[in-house]
Amino acid sequence: MVARRFVVRQAPAGEGEVEEHAVEYDTEDGLDVLRFQIFSLTSVPPDHQKIVVEADGSVVDDGTDLEAIAEGLRLVSIDEGEDAAAATRAQEKSDEELARMIQAEEEALLLQQYSIQINGGEVFREKVEPYMHRVLMYEDPARQEAARKTVPIDELEEKALVSLAKEENFSPSKNEEDHAFLLQLLFWFKQSFRWVNAAPCDSCGRETSMVGMGNPLPSEIEFGASRVEIYRCNHCSSITRFPRYNDPSKILDFTDHVWTECFSNLYGRWMHLDPCEGVYDNPLLYEKGWSKKLDYAIAISKDGMRDVTKRYTRKWHEVLSRRTITSEDTVSAVLMNITSKYRSGLSADALTFLETRDKKESEELSKATYLEVDTTISLPGRQSGSVEWRTVRSELGQIDTLTCSSCPVRRCVDAHVSKIYDALSAILSHFNDRQIPKERIIEVFNTMKSLMQNLKDAHFKSRRVILDQKLQQTFEEISPSMEMLLSALSLKPELGTNGERSVATVGNPIHTSLTLPVALDAVDEILSNYKNNIFYAKGHHFPRGDRLCSGSILASSEQLPTGIATAAFDGIRSSKWEEPDGATGCWLIYKVFDDQTYEVQSYDLMSANDVPERDPMDWILEGSTDGGSTWNTIDERSSVLFDSRFCRKTFTVDKRCKANAFRFRFLRARESTANPRFQIGSIDLYGKSM
Repeated sequence: MVARRFVVRQAPAGEGEVEEHAVEYDTEDGLDVLRFQIFSLTSVPPDHQKIVVEADGSVVDDGTDLEAIAEGLRLVSIDEGEDAAAATRAQEKSDEELARMIQAEEEALLLQQYSIQINGGEVFREKVEPYMHRVLMYEDPARQEAARKTVPIDELEEKALVSLAKEENFSPSKNEEDHAFLLQLLFWFKQSFRWVNAAPCDSCGRETSMVGMGNPLPSEIEFGASRVEIYRCNHCSSITRFPRYNDPSKILDFTDHVWTECFSNLYGRWMHLDPCEGVYDNPLLYEKGWSKKLDYAIAISKDGMRDVTKRYTRKWHEVLSRRTITSEDTVSAVLMNITSKYRSGLSADALTFLETRDKKESEELSKATYLEVDTTISLPGRQSGSVEWRTVRSELGQIDTLTCSSCPVRRCVDAHVSKIYDALSAILSHFNDRQIPKERIIEVFNTMKSLMQNLKDAHFKSRRVILDQKLQQTFEEISPSMEMLLSALSLKPELGTNGERSVATVGNPIHTSLTLPVALDAVDEILSNYKNNIFYAKGHHFPRGDRLCSGSILASSEQLPTGIATAAFDGIRSSKWEEPDGATGCWLIYKVFDDQTYEVQSYDLMSANDVPERDPMDWILEGSTDGGSTWNTIDERSSVLFDSRFCRKTFTVDKRCKANAFRFRFLRARESTANPRFQIGSIDLYGKSM
């Protein structure tokens, strides 16, 4: 018996918010008891329940290991009558497809017997076993310590906690924190290391062209370089050698791409990670996104080797036809033999732990290839490398279908953004009412910016800045508006025993980590406006009060993980909502918190950080008084051009109407014919509650 806590999410009929129910459950009670517990919470009868594991899309049935599955479940109601009949027909079709798949696999295995190489087992061993030595090299404590010194651990820890805070999780568990840190490490790697199409010239640093391959030198072999590319400079004709050194290899794909897997304690399973692409938990990326013809995907760690190809394919019978080195039984035997060799010195407890984990993974892999492909998910082709290189490798994928999964309803954690804008608006009103000269306003905001930057640069767990005389004078000049701003940043002024005045974080330090980037961006924008002679006029220029916040968002699609819909409301200009297939039409719905009715008076849109052709150009803003069942047009714009990046435009709404939900229908991006994507840096709605 294992005590489990499941979180069951149920999407009600219509466009209502997803309901969430916590279920405390003992696994020895069986599936029927779980269904009745769900029935008591949702009123969906046990016979009409379809329970789906959110992590992998598998359906919970009598054969499911309830101890091993992830805690997140989704409940789908199968209604009586036509819906039930349709579900039955779909299941029959699925069974028919399954039978065809099994038959195709049997035929592929039969053909494999006539295609495998003589002494294929030894050939296979010679291919995979050397990688074991490379992996063990990176278990060396000295090398690991050297690697850690290159990673900004404190910065990534803070980013991980902020990412959880943006999901309203300010007190994460250790597993949640570790998982979030792992993802931030992945993104850091992607941003910090660049892909090399052609090595720059060693002599002048300019462009080169590849002229062939060379033999590795002893100094290059020492660091695992098995091949060396030779480049000639296009300008000075110098020769540049580019050794392909071997980085830590955790996954080997015989079709020549290397990625990693990490065991997630949060998910209770191995998770796919591709640092080169910045993608995680999308094992079908290569087959479905890149159109890659997989054969052997072998996972390698200090604890042994495992064939995990089934995790990365939904076309197992096709993969089998390409696995012609040796038989499947021999593959298993070779990997098992290597694994046993490297586990020989482990304790009985360690062996038991690994064998239990292996068993669960084997069950997962045996089911993986028979799972249906989610047709709502269309993964991108390869992003790294030049277009020409990716074209030669046939890894561009389906360029015209870059849409991602259907979005969940997301909650905006952005009350702090509105509080910061309110405080800064109050400071500007103070200056405006007293007709303070432009030069003095710029000086004050530069002083504030310096203070915020110093706080941001300090360690997030112990932020504190001593106030010099200039800062103290600024505080006195704009108090109590400055106190309002400090409160919005979760900061407080302090007086030391020696008479020193300082500002320090109060409460949970992640609140300040969440707010400081917003305030810095806002102050930067204010300074830019004044330097360009765009002066503050109450109610007409940034920042303004009465900004709507804490609503829920539903979008037509979004780019995971960094281009999610709520990024347009987080007050940070470098983030954005990106719709992968939205250049010719996409939409976003903002539903007001607690169904409060508002009358929107104006709204701001800001262009994103790059690629002007993805900017919005034509759109309609609509409002609804019934939560999204019916819509009325509030504002309509066409042929709008954003002149620069991070360009904010304010649009006044002439047609006032009360609404508790608002919908942007973006009809066209700036260049919708050659560009499939849409993006927007920020969206701010301003209005009065009615």
